[in-house]
Amino acid sequence: MRRLIVGLDAVAALREVAGAPALAAAAALASVAGAEAVRLGVTEEGQGVSERDLREVLAVGTGLELRMAPIPSLIKGALEVRPARVLLAASPGREGDSLPLDFRAWGTALAPAIRTLEEAGLAVAALIAPDLAHVKAAHAVGARGVELYTGALVDLPAAERGEALAKLGDAARLAAKLRLGVGLGGRLDERSLGDILEAAPIAASVSVGRAWVGRALLVGVDRATRDLREAIAPARA
Repeated sequence: MRRLIVGLDAVAALREVAGAPALAAAAALASVAGAEAVRLGVTEEGQGVSERDLREVLAVGTGLELRMAPIPSLIKGALEVRPARVLLAASPGREGDSLPLDFRAWGTALAPAIRTLEEAGLAVAALIAPDLAHVKAAHAVGARGVELYTGALVDLPAAERGEALAKLGDAARLAAKLRLGVGLGGRLDERSLGDILEAAPIAASVSVGRAWVGRALLVGVDRATRDLREAIAPARA
């Protein structure tokens, strides 16, 4: 069964401006409705999500994933909190979006970061651009899993989208050949999931963040999560 990971960063942002429910409550509701894990982004500045938030989400019993840059202070925090998995990614952009790793910038830091986390018993994956070179680079630094970043292709015009989807499929197949776990994530919603999953059916997990939160505000967490579970279910033969 393909895993659904729901991102709670938008819930944290809403909490700051509109008094949204506690992250732990959102995590618990998502888990009951069928999400296998929830994800929160942490930064060196500590904006939006506190260590207390992380521990409260962990206490709910939901699988917690941390998205973070491979920075020593954040690695230390992950070792203390002990999430179910760490997704190494670039520092967030201006709007707080997840961004794939730039191996030219982070290359020398990645192998030691992965080794430190794995030696402590934590699962680690890397958020990367969906192309062959980045899959090879992730494998070279010791990553055992990758999440292929889909944020750059979801709004492409039709003339460019076909080529981008083909590259995504090639990247997913190479990652599987190298025995890397394969996930998809980045600005996904129910509308964009169909042809992306068709291009990379081997994906074992899908991460959805803002679209899930927006849908949950309209129809509730339970239905929003169940609708996504149905949307990502592998096609039956």
